[in-house]
Amino acid sequence: MSSNESGARIIDGKAIAQDFRRDVRAASDRLVARGLRRPGLAVILVGDDPASQVYVRNKRLACDECGIVSVSHDLPHSTTQTELMTFIEQMNADDSIDGILVQVPLPDHIDERHIIEAIDPAKDVDGFHPFNVGRLALRHPLMRPCTPYGVTRLLEKTGIPAKGKHCVVVGASNLVGRPMALELLLSGATVTVCHRFTQNLEQHVGMADILVVAVGKPGIVRGEWVKPGAVVIDVGINRLPSGKLVGDVEFESARRNAAFITPVPGGVGPMTVAMLMKNTLESALQRIKH
Repeated sequence: MSSNESGARIIDGKAIAQDFRRDVRAASDRLVARGLRRPGLAVILVGDDPASQVYVRNKRLACDECGIVSVSHDLPHSTTQTELMTFIEQMNADDSIDGILVQVPLPDHIDERHIIEAIDPAKDVDGFHPFNVGRLALRHPLMRPCTPYGVTRLLEKTGIPAKGKHCVVVGASNLVGRPMALELLLSGATVTVCHRFTQNLEQHVGMADILVVAVGKPGIVRGEWVKPGAVVIDVGINRLPSGKLVGDVEFESARRNAAFITPVPGGVGPMTVAMLMKNTLESALQRIKH
């Protein structure tokens, strides 16, 4: 965490994520010292989407660093839904695989929902399966969605309690916004969720003690809307025509009001990957217990 001339402290997600990655590596090394295998993660990429290729490469590199065996499966764009479902069933049955990650988005001819539901919930290290989202909703989480879980741990490590705070989540996607609201409820926060039909977004944003924005539209939240002293967590990552990466919040103006703010890149993104590693380790440990 670092301060800047405008007052807001920058939350260094990269440094905090590195701590988690070191912990996972140490735990994996302890398994080997006990004569057990390292955790295994199957990473499945269908097609040749450039952005997906970058994400998958980063996840595979993280596995190497964390002592997790990454088993890569790059499938052609022509892979049918039936073929992918059959492949996932094989991974579900493979005792050396603790986590199954299917990189999204999938090609248009494949139903993403059915693919997610085909994964064994105990190996659903992305935390997207309805069983795992339901467990989170019922306050008994098992595999927790990586980005919302990463935001929760980021707040904890920065010493920012969500309990009793008014948290506003902008964006209601199944992958981030909705499970983020559930994570914040679990932390004891009062939660408002804003979405495309929300009226007067500025008013809602202005009431947030902790603001989490996950929409995928650069500058959708203006910096002057941010309440003085608020914590701003920007989940969005957008590439401008210039090639520059920016979040969903106007960073320069927001940090003049905020007490804490995450940068883009280097804020939430590294935490998402770190929680993927942590979930894979937890899955392996559960499998060892049984």
